[in-house]
Amino acid sequence: MYKNLAATFVAACFSFSLSPAVLAQAPKPPTQAAFVYVSPITEAGWTRQHDDARKAVEAALNKPGQPPQVVTRFVENVAEGPDAERVIRDLARSGADVIFTPSFGYMEPTLKVAAEFPNVKFESITGYKTASNVAVANARYYEGRYLAGVAAGRLASQAGYVAGFPIPEVIQGINAFTLGMRSVNPAAQVRVVWLGEWFNPPRERDAAMTLMNQGAEVLVFHTGSTAVMAAAQERGKLAVAYHSDMRKTAPDAQVLAVTHQWGDYYTRRVQAVRSGAWQTDSLWGGVKEGMVRVDAFGPKVPQAVQTEVLARQKDIAAGQLHPFHATKDMRDNTGKVVIPAGKTLTDAQILSMNWLADGVLGKLNP
Repeated sequence: MYKNLAATFVAACFSFSLSPAVLAQAPKPPTQAAFVYVSPITEAGWTRQHDDARKAVEAALNKPGQPPQVVTRFVENVAEGPDAERVIRDLARSGADVIFTPSFGYMEPTLKVAAEFPNVKFESITGYKTASNVAVANARYYEGRYLAGVAAGRLASQAGYVAGFPIPEVIQGINAFTLGMRSVNPAAQVRVVWLGEWFNPPRERDAAMTLMNQGAEVLVFHTGSTAVMAAAQERGKLAVAYHSDMRKTAPDAQVLAVTHQWGDYYTRRVQAVRSGAWQTDSLWGGVKEGMVRVDAFGPKVPQAVQTEVLARQKDIAAGQLHPFHATKDMRDNTGKVVIPAGKTLTDAQILSMNWLADGVLGKLNP
């Protein structure tokens, strides 16, 4: 008798625990969002901007006194390649609902892991290959580079550019900066040094010193640390900050900062995962979308130059200025016409860019 009563009691409890009414009242567990970073989190730079965006997601979705809607975590300093694949897979196995992988070299590892975890969503930042559960997003950094070139061209004629890898994203930036510089200073030249890596502060510094020894008056970079800014500050030269405002490192040297704004995009994508509305997508946003902007002018930039640059930024946002529009035949640094007069490069042409503009001193494969 007691045995039958006990069985009846257990069955009743089990039935009650599965009641739809009870389940409907239970709070929805927080969405798990994970981030993989290619370098350590420093006070400024590429990874700092993405970690600031991660924090922006939490601030936007989690309200004081209420159950959290999102829980985030991150793994920093993850090398592209096998290490990235291992880390991304571990995050997927451990319950992540969405994984953001902000580095070009994470694209293939992300796709491979995504095929193994069809119920997890992946955001390949700076990648270009999508899948049913992999979206891609990138920013038109070249728009900010062009604007930085306008400011630099008003202040100098010789620039040095410390670059990571000769991929289209980096090439776009070099060319746009050169075109912006030459739009106000036709004799300007930009000398490039390739590092073959994204984050190596000692080598970034050495490259900056070499460029200044070769006559660079203003430095630009597409790497992950503040080393170039620090070198310019030490030598009394100028430099364009990238990713973040770097006036803390180079209070006198900074011309302006080309900053990346990822918080709004990340928040919208996490909300979409939480609501069940997430779909694969391919976004390439820029100044117009608020993903790229120039700001944080340094003390050596005259007000007239600041006004000019900000006016051109508005022109880009309004679609009235395109860095890769040719008013006359645009040539590369070998003399070949790459944009005929009156033409504007298509997105496909920009995304596959493999030439250096006239005025750039260097080669793609040194």
